[in-house]
Amino acid sequence: MNLIKKLGIIAIGAMLMAGCTPKSATTQSGTESLTTESSKTESVTADTNKDMKKIGVIQLVEHKSLDIIYNSFKDELKNLGYVDGENVKITFQNAQGDMSNITSIVQGFEGDKQDVVVGIATPVAQGAMSLTKTTPVVFSAVTDPIGAGVLTDMNAPDKGMTGTSDAVQIDKIMDLALEITPNVKKVGFIYNPGEDNSVTNLGLLEKYVKEKNLELETVSISTSADLQTAAASLFEKVDMIFVSNDNTVAEAMPILTSEAIKAKKPVYVGADSMVMDGGLATVGIDYTDLGKETAKMVDEILKGKPVNEIPVKVFKDDLFIYVNTDTAKALGIEIPDSIKNDKKFVEIKSNK
Repeated sequence: MNLIKKLGIIAIGAMLMAGCTPKSATTQSGTESLTTESSKTESVTADTNKDMKKIGVIQLVEHKSLDIIYNSFKDELKNLGYVDGENVKITFQNAQGDMSNITSIVQGFEGDKQDVVVGIATPVAQGAMSLTKTTPVVFSAVTDPIGAGVLTDMNAPDKGMTGTSDAVQIDKIMDLALEITPNVKKVGFIYNPGEDNSVTNLGLLEKYVKEKNLELETVSISTSADLQTAAASLFEKVDMIFVSNDNTVAEAMPILTSEAIKAKKPVYVGADSMVMDGGLATVGIDYTDLGKETAKMVDEILKGKPVNEIPVKVFKDDLFIYVNTDTAKALGIEIPDSIKNDKKFVEIKSNK
């Protein structure tokens, strides 16, 4: 074979090889490199995950009040267009009532660089303060944000966090208690002194009983396991017990309800969810609203609004009268018509 024929064969072979090369294959000198469909998919997924907003949620402990807030929060986020796993990643952590757990969770969220962190309950908001140097924090169900030290200005939050306040309406609840059970002379109060929200409410209760010439007997607990013994002892000394929105008590509210029915004495509470768990009555907010408002604040922050331009939302006007009629029946207490006929009256049954 002469030289011209050999060169012709080589040229044809080169042309055939070029024709078999994938269209996406290019050289490093400015042309595309070989890309498979699977690697394209992986690249798209990686870009999507990179753009996905991250929301970290810390809940103090599992009990009905806080569960209602979190579930409502998730539902409202979905209404606002945030779908977990699609355009947002929600990481939920339950601290199980342990402050050391809060510290560990906060450190983990700091390392993961969340876009916003939600803290449900006062101790969580306090534990998350270190995050505010790099991450905006939205709290929910903090009774007294200023007293808890998480900010100094409710209208212009100045410490990197804002949120919703579930201030307990002590006067209104106690007025209701005296309307339902007018013969009360001595009031009992159970609380965890480690919760600033409960300490705040004790101060308000002390002021109220002094003005009404009532006696007050208090007992403190450190864990929900202490509640049964404390309640049984306190019921022997008082005509009724009041518990505010203390998370330690709320965690074991059914136990307190059981002791109340044994003693045939009422327990008035600081949250609608505690009425659901057997407390006799309260005047307060719907905790679903706390979750909704918290979600709206997170939405504002993710869209770029600074925390200091989002005032704390205090629920104190749109209040309802919650009465557990099953508990009333078990205690032999008749709810006055003036209460049942009130347009804000909400009947709750323990078995629903």
